[in-house]
Amino acid sequence: MGRLQDKVAIISGAAQGMGAATARLFAAEGAKVVLGDILDDKGRALADEIGEAALFQHLDVRSEEDWSAIVKAATDRFGKLDILVNNAAVVHFTAAEDMVKEDAERVLGINVIGTMMGVKHAVPALKANGKGVIVNISSVDGLRGCNGLTAYTASKWAVRGITKSYAYEFGPHGIRVVSVHPGGVNTEMGNPGNEAADVVNARSFQRVPLQRIGEAEEIARVTLFVASDDASYVSGAEIAVDGGWTAGHYEAMLPNCAPAMKA
Repeated sequence: MGRLQDKVAIISGAAQGMGAATARLFAAEGAKVVLGDILDDKGRALADEIGEAALFQHLDVRSEEDWSAIVKAATDRFGKLDILVNNAAVVHFTAAEDMVKEDAERVLGINVIGTMMGVKHAVPALKANGKGVIVNISSVDGLRGCNGLTAYTASKWAVRGITKSYAYEFGPHGIRVVSVHPGGVNTEMGNPGNEAADVVNARSFQRVPLQRIGEAEEIARVTLFVASDDASYVSGAEIAVDGGWTAGHYEAMLPNCAPAMKA
């Protein structure tokens, strides 16, 4: 029996990247998955690939109407809701003095308000089920600062913070809430140029202890753990899945580090 056997999950941003990897893994572990995204063609193609255990529903996470519709679609098709994965997000790079108000509002609207609206509309179904899990995908940039990523960093710290508040609010209803914090991930957003992993690693990941970019399924496996009963006493936690990036500062000149840097 799979680790999510007979569970029903909604995954936002599920048409590609980490969301798609999570959907495939959840389905392989016995879950019914409802895929939400604005990328309709990719989302439908993934649902067709997964088969009867999957349903695609158009979802702009900023829209309360879309959230209401996807929760209804999940409960109408599969009878209940056990898991919500708030995965949809956008990134935006800019210097602070060049920040455009509309760009900041878009990042916060998708990454923060979208997460909050997902929780708002999913929680009644989770409460009706008597228990449930909410996994909010934050980032390493929800654990630290980074130049040029002000709006994105603000949004991911917000996701981290609201996760802890939700854990208190919904814990008495048997609902666990956890934030997952990926580092660099080899996806459309994390590697937009689709460069070879060794090129990306040499340029950007030499100060990460594992010295490589992560893969989408590596993040999905941690989300699976959080969503499963294996994590039944885990709530309000933040889990970094970042190759050690946020553990500290990797200094190549110290003993035992330089040989690894040359490998």
